[in-house]
Amino acid sequence: MLILRYGIGSSHAKIILIGDHSVVYGYPAIALPLPGVALTVHMQERPAGFGQILHSRYYDGPLDRALAELDGMKQLIEKLLQHFEAFQLNFEMTIKSALPAERGMGSSAATGIAIIRAIFDFFKRPLAHSVLLKWADFSEGLIHGTPSGLDAATVSANTPIWFIKGQIPQQVAINTTGYLVIADSGIKGRTGAAVALVRQHVTDNPRHFKPLLQQLGQLTTQVKNELATGDLKQLGQHLNSAQQNLKELGVSSASLDQLIDTARQQGALGAKLTGGGQGGCMIALCADKTSASNLATRLRAAGAIETWIQALAEISNS
Repeated sequence: MLILRYGIGSSHAKIILIGDHSVVYGYPAIALPLPGVALTVHMQERPAGFGQILHSRYYDGPLDRALAELDGMKQLIEKLLQHFEAFQLNFEMTIKSALPAERGMGSSAATGIAIIRAIFDFFKRPLAHSVLLKWADFSEGLIHGTPSGLDAATVSANTPIWFIKGQIPQQVAINTTGYLVIADSGIKGRTGAAVALVRQHVTDNPRHFKPLLQQLGQLTTQVKNELATGDLKQLGQHLNSAQQNLKELGVSSASLDQLIDTARQQGALGAKLTGGGQGGCMIALCADKTSASNLATRLRAAGAIETWIQALAEISNS
C-alpha cells in the first residue's frame, strides 16, 4: 500500500517595538514575537498526476500558475524541492494565516519560515535554526531585495529579539506586566518607499536626519533596560519619543497619526507606528488588560480594521 507523506510547519507574526528604520543604519532594534497571531502550512503528498496545488488566502490553484506577487514563495518551494531532489513531487500545500499582508507584521517572512519547516518535516530531515534562517534569507531576498534579517529572526523565535544587522540576535529580558495593543490602520505599509525616503533625507540633509536615527538607537537601549526593570511609565514616554522621530523622518501617515493620537487621548502610556510606516500598524502600551481591551475597542471605532492584544509577560523568555 502506498503511504503518502505529510509535513507541517508553523510561525507567527512579529512587531518592532522600537528601532524601526534606525536598524537599517546599524543601530539596535527590539522586535517581539506575537505567538497568538499564527500561520500554519500543511503539505500532503498526492498520487501521480495530481500536480502541485497551493491553497492560500490569495491564490488557490496550480503552483506554476500562481500570481506574480507570490513568485518569491513559488521560487522558495521550487528551490527546496530541488534541494531534496523531488522537483516533480505531487503534493497539496495549504497555508492558513491570521497575519495581514503588508502591515509590518512579518507576513512574508512568516510564510517563508512555515513553508521551510513544513517541507523539511515532510522529508523528515533535521532543520538547524541557522539553516532555517539561511533559507529564509533566500526567500526574503527574492521578495524584498536586501532584507535585514530581523523579520525572519523574530517570526521564527519564541523570545523577544535584540537585533543589530550583521550580528547574531540576542534575547531580551522582559519583566513587566504591561500590555500592547496592536492596531491595523487598514492601509498597506510602504516599507520600500519609506526606507528610500529616509535614505534620501540622510543624503540630502545629514546634519538634521542622522541625529534622529542616532536618537532612535539610544531610545532602543533605554527601552531594553525598562523592559527588564518594569518601568512602564518611562517605557511609554520613550515610545512616544520614538514616534516623534519617526514622524520627523517622514514615515508616519495621517491614518497612523490618528490612531496614535486616539490611543494617547484614551490613556495609553505610549504609542507609535511599528514597521516601515506610511501605512500598516501602530502599537500602544497599556498598564493592564482592562485598559488594553477598552483601548482596542476605541481604536476600532477610530478606524482600525483589526486589533490584537499582547501581554508582555506572556512572551516567553525561556
